[in-house]
Amino acid sequence: MKSSRSGTIRSLKTSSAKSKLDLSKIKSTDINILLNKVRLDQRNDVRKKIIYFSLIVSVFIVTGIITFI
Repeated sequence: MKSSRSGTIRSLKTSSAKSKLDLSKIKSTDINILLNKVRLDQRNDVRKKIIYFSLIVSVFIVTGIITFI
């Protein structure tokens, strides 16, 4: 009887230790960090769009100047 109880106690101890390890392995992220990344991506997208738009406008302006000369 005693050996089965000690085996049960050992298995309970190991299972509780495993559950503690599993809980410590769970990663959590801060929502503010994720939101900041999204904002930075949006800013970069807006900058790229402005650069492309300005390049297209400058090409039209240069083409218009060349055609009138």
